[in-house]
Amino acid sequence: MSNEEIEITALPKEKWEGTPIPLVTRSDSFYDMEIDPLDKDGCTVRIVRKPSEQEIVHTPEEYDFPDGLYAAHWENAEAYGVVSEEGKLLACIEVCPEVWSNRLIVTELWICDELRGIGLGKRLMDKAKEVAQAQDRRAIILETQSCNTNAIGFYLHQGFELIGFDTCCYTNNDIGRREIRFNLGYFFHRDAKRK
Repeated sequence: MSNEEIEITALPKEKWEGTPIPLVTRSDSFYDMEIDPLDKDGCTVRIVRKPSEQEIVHTPEEYDFPDGLYAAHWENAEAYGVVSEEGKLLACIEVCPEVWSNRLIVTELWICDELRGIGLGKRLMDKAKEVAQAQDRRAIILETQSCNTNAIGFYLHQGFELIGFDTCCYTNNDIGRREIRFNLGYFFHRDAKRK
């Protein structure tokens, strides 16, 4: 099946709420951080992509809050995706407005292995951009991890850029675990302000 033949449809909350997303990340590289201590003159942060000695793998089983559609804390989320004829979820993107900052958050993005590499990720991200523009959002933001270099490469290709990071989001040793939270953003207009 070609990318153009695949239909992306709305995934209504009443049907898809709580649907687990079997998000597994695999990488042979990671972004390492070197941070000088902050003092009165400032500090230096260096982010360098490095090869990993062994494959880095993260699965849903290792997290207290595994990925799933329409989590309770994402009020007003909406999801879109690809569903097989048998009703199985094959790909999805979920977005949620962050009203106070006038941004749209991509809370989930997943594609099954069989549909990767055909351009479906771009189409799903285009859907998020369409939703953001329809809601007149100034930016799209998302979270990924420094060890998910494939996703980071995809997001950069889609026009996102690094807007921040958190070195203790998941544990007190995120740098050592090579799993630092990276925040990425896509801007529609650089001079746009909160509404």
